[in-house]
Amino acid sequence: MKYAEFEDFSMEGIYKYLERCFSDFKQRGFVVGYDTRGQVTSNCSSKKLAKLTAAVLLAKDVPVYLFSTYVPTPFVPYAVQQLKAVAGVMITASHNRKEDNGYKVYWENGAQITAPHDKEILKCIEECVEPWNGSWNENLVDTSPLRRDPLEKICDSYMEDLKKICFHRELNAKTSLKFVHTSFHGVGHDYVQLAFKAFGFKPPIPVPEQKDPDPDFSTVKCPNPEEGESVLELSLKLAENENARVVVATDPDADRLAVAELQENGRWKVFTGNELAALFGWWMFFCWRENSSKDADVKNVYMLATTVSSKILKAIALKEGFHFEETLPGFKWIGSRVKDLLDNGKEVLFSFEESIGFLCGTSVLDKDGVSAAVVTAEMASYLETKNLTLAQKLIEIYELYGYHISKTSYFLCYDPPTIKRIFEKLRNFDAPKSYPKACGPFNILHIRDVTTGYDSSQLNNKSVLPASKNSQMITFTFQNGCVATLRTSGTEPKIKYYAEMCAPPGQSDKTFLEEQLQKLIEALVENFLEPSKNGLIWRSV
Repeated sequence: MKYAEFEDFSMEGIYKYLERCFSDFKQRGFVVGYDTRGQVTSNCSSKKLAKLTAAVLLAKDVPVYLFSTYVPTPFVPYAVQQLKAVAGVMITASHNRKEDNGYKVYWENGAQITAPHDKEILKCIEECVEPWNGSWNENLVDTSPLRRDPLEKICDSYMEDLKKICFHRELNAKTSLKFVHTSFHGVGHDYVQLAFKAFGFKPPIPVPEQKDPDPDFSTVKCPNPEEGESVLELSLKLAENENARVVVATDPDADRLAVAELQENGRWKVFTGNELAALFGWWMFFCWRENSSKDADVKNVYMLATTVSSKILKAIALKEGFHFEETLPGFKWIGSRVKDLLDNGKEVLFSFEESIGFLCGTSVLDKDGVSAAVVTAEMASYLETKNLTLAQKLIEIYELYGYHISKTSYFLCYDPPTIKRIFEKLRNFDAPKSYPKACGPFNILHIRDVTTGYDSSQLNNKSVLPASKNSQMITFTFQNGCVATLRTSGTEPKIKYYAEMCAPPGQSDKTFLEEQLQKLIEALVENFLEPSKNGLIWRSV
């Protein structure tokens, strides 16, 4: 089946489900956005697929808010809420290889769909075996009075809402710092420029070779800023030539952000997602405290992270008195939980996932690289007035709240039965239904198995996080303060591990902590994964 045909059947299935869920579907409408993939030569370009998506709905007399040009992924969930649409779709494959394409579905709350909607939509898609009359008529996009372009309204409103998380506009206008931005051949350039303007900054310096859309991603082997210095080469060279100390990089659909900073030794530090989260968490709470009224209740404040991400926000929350919550991996869980908290009168300052996905504030209920880029610039500009770099402030944060040193990597495994056998052995380690009590020389304090819903740290042994039977994920909390998770990827033949040494405040021997973490990872791999026995192929991250 051609991708365009699959897209057609997908939207027919989505239409059937939305019609069932919303009696006012044909009054409220549907949002469609797209990125810059395959714009010139591909028959499956994001723009073409967006038109096909719109055509299916327009043929059924549904109002469609179809953006007239490419937009960042965060604009779609933002538009769904602003326009009170029942749902929305963003055509994108984010930072995946150039041959890929796909789409993300958002519910009326502005968050990505979760159960039961995802499974019910799939059922409806499987029931669609014939294209409807008119559903291939792309001309409807140009002729139907039900097609609307929300670009100007949404862009203006988004930039205005950005100001809610801008706390030093006058300082921003006067800062001596220069910033370089790369959009990795994607959608980010125009929107990051506008965001810097909204915060009062001079425009960031764009990387000319990567500024304009290029579906071939011609200057990078992989359009993923999470890969670090190897893909930031052009950005770092430009920054050195322009005497700019900070580089911000948005991925092709501008929902994720990487940051690099020039250090005194002349080397560049590319921050991990967990390190950036420590900085964002400190900054958003610092600004909340500085700008809140005296009667503001810190116990009404929340921050969130996915369970495989750093526990640094938990450490900050324990010391400062606000709430911290974990969700299952994936920003769809964060977005839904943030909406629940907001509906119950709570205030959410910051949320993140370790794979450089950040949400500052709550105007968008998904990760947002555009807002994160300009918040980074404001934070760096403020710290400059205190004679501090981002890297120096990060050390201060760790010294105050405890060092959190993490490492993530994965093994490839192309044999699903082997993956199942590895995890079943952990559930029946020394005896049936018995988890390991130690990993080499490291004693285990608690075990949480999200796949089965087990958590030994709870009185009833039931996980607070919802069970997720379709994927494998077990988390080990060790007596020495380390937390390690083994999980499978939902889209790739991988077993991933996430390990973090969480030290209490005052324990500042970073070298010792790093050595302990490395030893524990080695024990974890040798005792629990047994790569040579199971034919696993290690990949460094």
